[in-house]
Amino acid sequence: MHPIPQPRTAQPAHAAPRPAQPGDLPGTSCPTCAHSTCRTHRAQSLPRLGGHRAEFSTEHTRAAMLQARHRGLIIFFGEATQSYWVASAAGLAEARTWDGLLAHLWARTSQQHSDS
Repeated sequence: MHPIPQPRTAQPAHAAPRPAQPGDLPGTSCPTCAHSTCRTHRAQSLPRLGGHRAEFSTEHTRAAMLQARHRGLIIFFGEATQSYWVASAAGLAEARTWDGLLAHLWARTSQQHSDS
């Protein structure tokens, strides 16, 4: 049988406090970093352009560009999830990154060409 370990405190008394991380305090953010928390905080203070936050304009533009090339799909960037979404007759797919979105579309296109 294994002995039961002694209980430990949540943080040792001699430990130094943890350095502040981006997004620890409400309203704080790094001015130019790509942390999702910092981007969310920055977006709250920026204007909306056509219903989209200015912080995510690059992602919205990229999604619109791909949707123009793939007419049977609805491709958009979700600001709340900070990921790309593809809606098709088969369902809804999420891509966490731009590369993930391109890989999903490539696989879908390759499958359609092999089925033909």
